[in-house]
Amino acid sequence: MYMFNECSAASCSNLTLSDFDETGEISEHGDFCFEHIPQQASIQAKMYEYIKTHDKIVALNASGIAFENIDLTNKRFYGCNFQRCTFTNIQSKGLRCRMCMFDFSMFSDCTLLESNVQFSSFAGCTFSHTLFTGSDMVQNNFNGVQAFQSSFDDSDLYNSRFIRAHLVDTSLRNCNIKKTNFIECRQENVSLKMSNTREAIFEKEGSEIFQGINTLGDMQL
Repeated sequence: MYMFNECSAASCSNLTLSDFDETGEISEHGDFCFEHIPQQASIQAKMYEYIKTHDKIVALNASGIAFENIDLTNKRFYGCNFQRCTFTNIQSKGLRCRMCMFDFSMFSDCTLLESNVQFSSFAGCTFSHTLFTGSDMVQNNFNGVQAFQSSFDDSDLYNSRFIRAHLVDTSLRNCNIKKTNFIECRQENVSLKMSNTREAIFEKEGSEIFQGINTLGDMQL
């Protein structure tokens, strides 16, 4: 996983960004978060170069960085931190992520086709004109996301969570949504056509946990 060192700036509890050594590899000696780092443009350029020149990226902390017009095709990210990042006009195919954090990030005009993202968190993210079509998005956290004119069509969303999400003009057609949790999810012009909606959780009363509690309550002691 990425470093959990706090920023050296006074009264700042943000985590430090990854830094890079003389060979261009990730260093464990970062000092500041993106907000307080003295040369933001320089560290952003180093992040771009590192991602461009590596297919497998492990334990990168890029929290707060803005990514635009960067190709993530077939890139593999493991245990990375992309919280509060901005992704604009990202066109890629075959992106792979495991245990990565994208909380409160913004995705705009992104095409991330056939992605394979598991055990990762997108809590509080905003998706605008973003396509995850044909992706494996298994056991991910989409709680509180806002999605506008976006698509998860033909994707596997098994056991993921969209609790209190707000989906507008967004499509989840022909998706596997078995055990996917949509409790208190607001939907406006959302299509779930050909998805296995009977396997999903839309109300608390329909959840396996609730049913288990009821079963215990009906038992005669």
